[in-house]
Amino acid sequence: MVTMKNIAKKSYAAGAGGIFCLILAGCSALPAPPARPALYDFGPGAVAPAPTDRRAPLPPLALADVESTGLPEGSNAVLYRLAYADGQQLRPYSQARWSQPPAQLVQQRLREQLGQRRAILKADDGAAQARDPAQGGKLPLVLRVELEEFSHLFTSPTDSSGVVRLRATVVELTPAGESLRGQRVFIAQQPARSADAAGGVAALADASGRVAQELAAWVEQVGR
Repeated sequence: MVTMKNIAKKSYAAGAGGIFCLILAGCSALPAPPARPALYDFGPGAVAPAPTDRRAPLPPLALADVESTGLPEGSNAVLYRLAYADGQQLRPYSQARWSQPPAQLVQQRLREQLGQRRAILKADDGAAQARDPAQGGKLPLVLRVELEEFSHLFTSPTDSSGVVRLRATVVELTPAGESLRGQRVFIAQQPARSADAAGGVAALADASGRVAQELAAWVEQVGR
């Protein structure tokens, strides 16, 4: 026998079930958390000892912190330019980041390349001011680097390259102050394998390696 009490119970159960379904539907409609940007660097570097270089080691060199005069201060963004549309505008990839500011990545690459034949000191350390007995007690030369361009440059929607431009200055510390030994601008442009952040990152890493090799050879000439 159906009673008002039973009808009320059924109505309550149906209502509760409907509310539960609405809650589930509401949960499924919540926006998904945003994807985390991909994190890039220049790769693991050397994974085995380099062959022994039988040439005489070069004098120590003090490497100052690389300055990023042409980039946003402290930014980890992977930047690109559309030269065919608005080459003056730097644009960040929304889902790509460097593991650290580009100036620090470039400094690490320079230290690795320069350190193959010489001791690399920090310019702001007291150790960098230690006189080198092998050089007649002279202070080590100081290398200063300014990173002026570090971007993925598109010349068309499908053609692009990684562009690295830096200005290197070598000075000698003397009792009278600094003496300029040389200054040069280095530019490397490496074609990108794909028109996206991953392609730009790989091209920039390769271009940085080329610049580091050219700079190391130049510093060796200037330091004579």
